[in-house]
Amino acid sequence: MSPRRNRPRGSDASADRDTGLADRYGLGHTEDWQGEEWVVRQISGGAAVKHYRCPGCDQEIPPGLPHVVAWRQHGGEDDRRHWHRACWNARDRRSARLPRSRNAPRY
Repeated sequence: MSPRRNRPRGSDASADRDTGLADRYGLGHTEDWQGEEWVVRQISGGAAVKHYRCPGCDQEIPPGLPHVVAWRQHGGEDDRRHWHRACWNARDRRSARLPRSRNAPRY
């Protein structure tokens, strides 16, 4: 008897793999905000391995917490900012950012 085939055949297999990659690695989509196109990528908790500072609330995003990464479409990836999901969704309703104190850590 021959072994069972675990992979589906045909062109549908490549479509399934592409959507699986999008879910796993958080491939981005674009959103319009402040008259500009922004690339937005959802980061899963397993992929978040560093500390980040959210520009929406100025609080720390610890490792292991799912969050959002956003940057201007025509900007570089060096301009990426890591946001809490709730902060990104409420970015239009937030007031002006409070400045951090001199001793606050900058991540």
